[in-house]
Amino acid sequence: MTSLPPWRPLLSAAREREGRSAAARWLQLATVAADGTPRVRTLVFRGWAEGAALDLLTDGRSAKPAELAQQAAVELCWLLPRARCQFRLRGMRQTLAPELEQGERQRHWRALTPGGRALWGWPSPGEPLDLGAAFPQALADDAAMPDHFQLLRLALSQVELLELTGHPHRRRLWRLASGWAEECLNP
Repeated sequence: MTSLPPWRPLLSAAREREGRSAAARWLQLATVAADGTPRVRTLVFRGWAEGAALDLLTDGRSAKPAELAQQAAVELCWLLPRARCQFRLRGMRQTLAPELEQGERQRHWRALTPGGRALWGWPSPGEPLDLGAAFPQALADDAAMPDHFQLLRLALSQVELLELTGHPHRRRLWRLASGWAEECLNP
């Protein structure tokens, strides 16, 4: 059993303060495009794989998988407005053994609602809109998992927390390399 890093309970508590708000599940992923320019998009948090690794899902036809194949380093920003804090998570995309990856993809596919699965039945993201194309609203529980349904498992190596309450604000940093020891920083 992997022990939880000290920042995990803080993130969990902040997410709980968000209640049913989308902010509790949505975070921003920053990657580097092939031309070296930054890309940021919002994804849905799908859960923890282990102590400091989290799971996101993506469409393999989008640019993200190619960007991560070229540069596996990422940063995530999770703004939790009701908790008045921001987590900045830095790490790398993990490469999983094929059998493990397939099993984890299946697990996530089965966990999605029919409406959640429907997104992977839509035409390729970023392509010109075809108004005649099918955009299903749901995919049944027995729908086959498409090949372009991809898991992004991100292994974190650094976490920063900026708490926007009080004066002055509080900023803390944890690094895997230092055993997740807490460092206090100027906000």
